[in-house]
Order: sequence, then C-alpha cells, then structure tokens
Amino acid sequence: MRIGELSQRTGVTTKTIRYYESIGLLPEPDRTSSGYRDYRPDAIERLQFIKEAQSSGLTLTEIQSLVELKTAGQSTCEHTIELLRRHLADLDAHIAQLRTTRVNLASLAERAGSLDHTDCTDPHRCHVIEQGAVQSS
Repeated sequence: MRIGELSQRTGVTTKTIRYYESIGLLPEPDRTSSGYRDYRPDAIERLQFIKEAQSSGLTLTEIQSLVELKTAGQSTCEHTIELLRRHLADLDAHIAQLRTTRVNLASLAERAGSLDHTDCTDPHRCHVIEQGAVQSS
C-alpha cells in the first residue's frame, strides 16, 4: 500500500510516517518501479503500536528500544514494565509538585485580594508577588 493509504488507515500523517522511517521506528518500505513507497500490511500494526505506546507516555526513544528488542526476537515485557513504572513515578512527583504550586498560588490570590493596589509603586516588582515571597519564606 502507498503512504497515503497507510496514513488514512492509521491516522498518522505522511510526514510523521516518513519521520518514523528516518529514525528507524518503521522499516523502510520497498519501492515501486516508479519510486513510490510500497508498505506491507504489518506497517499498520507497527504504527498502531507506536501510537498506543506514545499515549502511554513512552517517548520515541523508549519505543525504539522496544522495537529493537522485538526485532531481535527478545521479550520486551520486563523492559516495558520498568519504563511504565518510571513514567508513573515521574508523573506522581509532578502531580505532587503541582499540588504544592496550587496551594501557593491560592495563597497568593487570597492575599492579593486584601492588598491596597495603590501601594504598588515599585516599577520593577509587583507587591502581590513580593509579599507572597516574603510570607512564604
């Protein structure tokens, strides 16, 4: 099948398909006598796997490592589990950081409501932030 059909069947743009080829995520297809790419049906499965792996939070580099293991005939389960656990831990840390940031922002917003805005005369600083920084320290 040609690249346009592959794109339609997978929802992956032709530009992205070419990029995946260039970085080795998708094997280079055979070419027709006129030079058009001629993809085998298994390209659909590969692109679907890439999309699913990306939606799980895996990077293209991590997906490439899984593809390489599979191509070499090795099991990828343990490697995949480790990648997913690492992403989950990173996500949990990010969520904790966001919660802390939210508490700080809510405090600043509440404090801002009680400030006299006519007192804000420094041309380089906002007294809402300054007072929040002083009180948060």
